[in-house]
Amino acid sequence: MNCTVAICDDAAADRDYLQTLVKRWAADRGHRVELTLYPSAESFLFRYAGDKDVQILLLDIEMGPMDGVSLARTLRKENDAVQIVFITGYSDYIADGYEVEALHYLMKPVKEEKLFAVLDRAVEKLHSNQRTLLLELPGEVVRLPVYQIRSAEVQGNYVTIHAKTDCTVKMTLSELEAQLDDNFFRLGRSALVNLGCVTRVSKTAVTLNDGTVLPLPRGAYERINRAIIQRG
Repeated sequence: MNCTVAICDDAAADRDYLQTLVKRWAADRGHRVELTLYPSAESFLFRYAGDKDVQILLLDIEMGPMDGVSLARTLRKENDAVQIVFITGYSDYIADGYEVEALHYLMKPVKEEKLFAVLDRAVEKLHSNQRTLLLELPGEVVRLPVYQIRSAEVQGNYVTIHAKTDCTVKMTLSELEAQLDDNFFRLGRSALVNLGCVTRVSKTAVTLNDGTVLPLPRGAYERINRAIIQRG
């Protein structure tokens, strides 16, 4: 696979170290990687304004004036496909990762085998992000990227799919589920949810990263937590 990787870290030694590991991973996996290094969030955004091709971003959090979390928030306003991997010396920022849908956190010093595993997952996500659904709506056919779907709910003989915009189509939830992958979890008879959008699970409800709260059927608490863990 060809992929574009950016490393954004204000420490030159850390940038060079990560670059070495990424090149080693690419050679080991047989991928062709276009790799770019940035010493600050500002320098990344300056380049990104004219070239938005980055697919995987290895992002240091503790930078200034703009930190990595702020950069990720800015990036997410227009790009929900880039795979963001936070690199940090602290574990205090994990809650921020939910907000920007970070793929993973890696603690410094980064271990080679852990970075390789995360990059493998990023490539898998990039592959799955290419999958689309063709939905027949009144007077038009819409192509919807699967990764953009947050949840879906049954309304009579129709299913409303919540993505960037909502689409209501005449089909059963089972028919929709058959076209999706194991990133989606069935919430009883009336709804399903994208596990990648889940930020909180209680005994009675699931909260998504856009603030949506969906009721969790009795007996589903253990199953959805297991599904989230297995998904990684």
